[in-house]
Amino acid sequence: MDTVAQIKQQISDNTILLYMKGSPKLPMCGFSAQAVQALMACGQEFAYVDILQNPDIRAELPKYAEWPTFPQLWVKGELIGGCDIVLEMYQQGELKSLLDQAAGTETA
Repeated sequence: MDTVAQIKQQISDNTILLYMKGSPKLPMCGFSAQAVQALMACGQEFAYVDILQNPDIRAELPKYAEWPTFPQLWVKGELIGGCDIVLEMYQQGELKSLLDQAAGTETA
């Protein structure tokens, strides 16, 4: 499977997916750490891909996504954005409702 096909597969297989440096338990950059904290505070499970362990994905994803930096948050196959956007959405309460909606646990 080529790298772009692998990226597409990961995005379609995971409702909430974070491409990051490191892991949620051990982020390897401040931006990834901040994105993970915002996601964890929202209470939904999410998948992640450590781009430091996957150099091909690290090289190809920015081209595929047309987004140059990491982390990258994908929800239901759509790129939401990077650290700044995730934090802004979290602070405005939009991230939790987006993730709850995606996971099917939104309460009215």
